[in-house]
Amino acid sequence: MNEMSEKTASEKVEEEEIVIDVDEPELTVEDLPGVGPATAEKLREAGFEELLAIAVMSPSELAEQAELGEAVSAKIIAGAKKMANIGGFISGSALLDRRKLVQKLTSGSSSLDELLGGGFETQAIVEVFGEFGSGKTQIGHQLAVNSILPFDKGGFDGEIFYIDTEDTFRPERIAQMAEAVGIDPQDALDRIHVARAYNSAHQILLVDEIKRMSKNIDVKLIIVDSLTSHFRAEYIGRGMLAARQQKLNKHMKELKQLSDVNNALVLVTNQVMSKPDAMWGDPTKAIGGHIVAHASTFRLYLRKSKGGRRIARLIDSPNLPDGEAVFTVTTEGLRD
Repeated sequence: MNEMSEKTASEKVEEEEIVIDVDEPELTVEDLPGVGPATAEKLREAGFEELLAIAVMSPSELAEQAELGEAVSAKIIAGAKKMANIGGFISGSALLDRRKLVQKLTSGSSSLDELLGGGFETQAIVEVFGEFGSGKTQIGHQLAVNSILPFDKGGFDGEIFYIDTEDTFRPERIAQMAEAVGIDPQDALDRIHVARAYNSAHQILLVDEIKRMSKNIDVKLIIVDSLTSHFRAEYIGRGMLAARQQKLNKHMKELKQLSDVNNALVLVTNQVMSKPDAMWGDPTKAIGGHIVAHASTFRLYLRKSKGGRRIARLIDSPNLPDGEAVFTVTTEGLRD
């Protein structure tokens, strides 16, 4: 009798283990209450693949982006909140493990790499700002080429997406830099995917396109050159400032999400404007104000120096001290 009881108990444990080991099917937008095939299609077309992405939206935003009624959107969001795993807290040790996945990309200049603690890192947005001719686009071109290098040479061995807002991307320059680091120029150009953004709305849509393409491509670097030029031209005057900053904020958040999901680096170049009321120090400041400053993980201020040299000043970083690095832009690319 005891043997029978023991056997039954062990069988029960096995049964329980089997039940625990079976993964629950992942919930999709089709599982939301009141969502039929047509509404699900609208949500997917608007880029809402995950329940958590819907759960954190406001009804008005979801209604606008997915072309739905506000009442329907409110009902969908309420359903997503119940079904999605909202608990976003993780332990510090788990976060430290995630930080171990961060990779560093060489710039070609050891002084610039040293300033950034070993290179440009993934899971981050790096903002590079400075006046015309300070070397912002050159850094973009160099990092695009270096991302193709294997890991043991300081690269990412991945694909690059380049959003060009000012028609500054030059394939000839990429070819020069690729030859200098021993990469076949044609191979380099094949792995850099370039799109010209014609206005701010198009620029935002291109990020959605990268998100879609990243499911099949190993995206390691996203460059936006320049981040603010279209926003600056389209949203003019103080009356448009709030709308511009909201759009920029959303744009930056989507770029950060791309960098986190793909363990990729996002490089954005930014323009500067003169601050005539500055009594001392440098009278230039970056466009985009606090929104861009807070959304960027690292901020590099570039300025020209004598003899074709450039000075990069690290003015914001979560874990590195402020400092400066001197580099030059040669035919071969960025060098000490």
